[in-house]
Amino acid sequence: MMQHSPAPIPAAQLQAQAETVRARLDAVVGALGQVIVGQHTVVDQVLTSLVAGGHVLLEGVPGLGKTLLVHTLGQVTGLGFGRIQFTPDLMPGDITGTQVFDRETGGLRFSAGPIFTNLLLADEINRATPRTQSALLEAMQEHTVTAGGQSHLLPSPFCVLATQNPLEMEGTYPLPEAQLDRFLYKVLVPFPTDEELARIGEQTTGPDQATPTQALEPTDLLTASELVRLVIVAPHVLQHAVRLIVATHPDRSPVPEVQRFVRYGSSPRGLQALLLAAKVTALRAGRWNVAFADLKKVAPPALRHRMILQFEAIAEGVTADALVDRILAVMRTED
Repeated sequence: MMQHSPAPIPAAQLQAQAETVRARLDAVVGALGQVIVGQHTVVDQVLTSLVAGGHVLLEGVPGLGKTLLVHTLGQVTGLGFGRIQFTPDLMPGDITGTQVFDRETGGLRFSAGPIFTNLLLADEINRATPRTQSALLEAMQEHTVTAGGQSHLLPSPFCVLATQNPLEMEGTYPLPEAQLDRFLYKVLVPFPTDEELARIGEQTTGPDQATPTQALEPTDLLTASELVRLVIVAPHVLQHAVRLIVATHPDRSPVPEVQRFVRYGSSPRGLQALLLAAKVTALRAGRWNVAFADLKKVAPPALRHRMILQFEAIAEGVTADALVDRILAVMRTED
């Protein structure tokens, strides 16, 4: 039987959908601003990753509002929200769920764990053992959980927002490269400015805040993700993105600092992250094509966790961000 491909959506309808999505995403940013003081770059990057269908690793010292951001994001998007506090005694089944005995049937049935939600906050993810951390790998990549030989589909959309503290390393288990690579973005949460700090003090010690208004429906987010896939990447822009990824590899990079300080460069997932995040950036800017400026904007959060540094870099205080900036500068010169 011959199968027919769906009819293409008229351009006018696509444009109308895109304008609606942009307006509602802007409304999400506004609603988050009712609760979150400052952190504009963090909010922008988390929202970009969510629209791209990716996961986020939030890194910052305690007390910067990482948990509040994720919880508020669930409120303003209408998405289901779940939280898991990662500890050394946490077991994989505590995350994914497990097979339990059903008295009525006399057999085993699957009892779903807290991972079955839309937005999963994995708080202090690096405090759990590698065995427990690995329980997230299948879910983050395939959006499924396998238990008792059966696969269980996770809700859609599904996004893991994990937090870790960069300072307190005692009693932690650094995330392995395979785990890091499954995060579309690594977002650095900075300490607030003096003005923002004063606003936080005023806002959190006064009368109780009103609950932020919901700015979109989960279906709007799915529509946005579909539209992102339609944004065009011209061949010369794609080649520029490929060169950025290649430049992170010490054996193929034209950047001397990368050759000296990097042990391993980005995987192909880094290219996927660059392109998807750049497409979201273009769509939110009202364009149907990715520009070089979009790639430059998304490169640091998309690549900083995908470059494994030599010990020499750590000893000399060379950061992945500094190396990404250097790569961008060299690529700009070449272009």
